[in-house]
Amino acid sequence: MPGPNDWDLFQSLHAVLEAGTLSAAAKLRGLTQPTLGRHIETLEQRLGSPLFLRSPRGLQPTDLALGLKPHLHDMSAAASAAVRDASGAADSLLGSIRITASEIVGAEVLPPMLASFRNQHPGVVIEMMLSNINDDLSRREADIAVRMTPPSQSSLVAKKVGEVSLGFYATQEYLERYGVPQILEDFDDHAMIGFDSPARGIRDVPGLNMPVSRETFSFRSDSDLAQLAATRAGFGIGVVQDAIARRYGLVHVLPDFTLFTLGCWIVMHENLRGNRRMRLMFDHLVDGMTAYVRERRS
Repeated sequence: MPGPNDWDLFQSLHAVLEAGTLSAAAKLRGLTQPTLGRHIETLEQRLGSPLFLRSPRGLQPTDLALGLKPHLHDMSAAASAAVRDASGAADSLLGSIRITASEIVGAEVLPPMLASFRNQHPGVVIEMMLSNINDDLSRREADIAVRMTPPSQSSLVAKKVGEVSLGFYATQEYLERYGVPQILEDFDDHAMIGFDSPARGIRDVPGLNMPVSRETFSFRSDSDLAQLAATRAGFGIGVVQDAIARRYGLVHVLPDFTLFTLGCWIVMHENLRGNRRMRLMFDHLVDGMTAYVRERRS
């Protein structure tokens, strides 16, 4: 019986690096743990060097494994793109579309747009990646992106749909209990909701003449979805996109103060221009996000 080929072995290595354990990686690959373990051992033999150090803390990747990780990521993205391309002909409305967006946009804004697209084109399968890190469309990590920063690669097709504004918001119940801030300095007497990691600090916000660090916040999370949930639950005052705050009935605190605005772009790789379902989705998201950014504060 022939053994696993190099592609199988490298897929298993990529799964272990992503999952962190043999058991979790085996589930990702649909293999048994012993089989996946043999893949790693075989690859180590072929490379002539260990890929992991076994310790009481689990598997620790060696420098060799860490050096291979970005290449394996590229290989995995290319393989996934090939599967998506093969899932339907260029002029077909059957097949998958992989979309990437930030946590908030992907979970709070896009679902109704994707549902309406699905109603029109039931043969299309949607794959959604939620990440606040811009995935590299030039490497086909995704087909279409909704981004809040302008794309930098020349090989991309991009359409700016407008600006999204953000402000300070809280529930009516919270403000009735703790009072309504009238100036920024009043925030010192309130429960503020914000980031946990120092690297996510607010910088270069016009008019925000106050120090901001993780110690500023009574609720700290690097998840934008967790921050929104805490704001909606009445924990305190958080930063929310105006249109989302309006949908949830949140009260705009300091309504004359716009914290900042973010541009919004719909982006895809230029090689997908001729793919019918990709182009239809691109145009659909342009229309949907254009309507979203035009929503006004109440």
